[in-house]
Amino acid sequence: MFIELRAAFRLARVGLHLLWAIATVAVVFPWASPALRRTLKQRWSRQLVGMLGIKVGVGGTTPIPPGLLVCNHISWLDIYVINALAPAAFVSKDDVKDWPLIGWLCQHTETIFLERGSRAAAQRTRETMVAQLTSGTHVALFPEGTTSAGDRLLPFHGALFQSAIDARVPVVPLALRYLDADGQPSRAPAYDGDITLLQCMRAIARASGLSVQVCVLAPLDSSNVDRRHLAAHCHHAIAWHLGHASLITPSPMDVPTAHRASEIPADPQVALP
Repeated sequence: MFIELRAAFRLARVGLHLLWAIATVAVVFPWASPALRRTLKQRWSRQLVGMLGIKVGVGGTTPIPPGLLVCNHISWLDIYVINALAPAAFVSKDDVKDWPLIGWLCQHTETIFLERGSRAAAQRTRETMVAQLTSGTHVALFPEGTTSAGDRLLPFHGALFQSAIDARVPVVPLALRYLDADGQPSRAPAYDGDITLLQCMRAIARASGLSVQVCVLAPLDSSNVDRRHLAAHCHHAIAWHLGHASLITPSPMDVPTAHRASEIPADPQVALP
């Protein structure tokens, strides 16, 4: 009974928090500077994660340097965990525009929608990403293209890595994992298979002692390298850190100034304030 009451309380707070976000975007964002918008987005994301009872640990190369942020994808919650650390313009599937409330919010908070169906649409997406990156904005990408339960790392799609090359900015790999109260991998946040968004939110709200660890791996130089090798090296770095068997093992010579995985700390030690 206590677990269900706690879950209901958390979800009610999240609902009110979503309404507050809509009001803020509608009233404040039209006159706010880009810097203020990102500050508000970061604060809102931190509050959302906290309302769900999730502790955030971050380690590695901090603070997160400017560039294209590339992360493994487990849950819808990943977006807000990353925004809590470094507010970013996320690349999202075009159909998210049609989601109730959330779709409207995404359209007004720098989301870059990935249009489908033509090379012209792909070119527009790339140009928007390049413009955001060259302006100093973090742009975040989930190159797996879908979510997993966190027990594996799917192949990376390399096309959108071209934006980092064109903008002449580094690629910053992020390795993300959710743990339960015993420090073991948790499936509660996984938004995969036939699970609905509401079911996933309820599973997160019911969980006790849930935490998320984000390790910021060393940035990868995007100059003098093609997008396929950049994606492959990024996949290898994240897979190694998460302890997954990497499907792609590029040569150290393939990517200039590539970090060595052994230099990355095994566990994040810095708690998010």
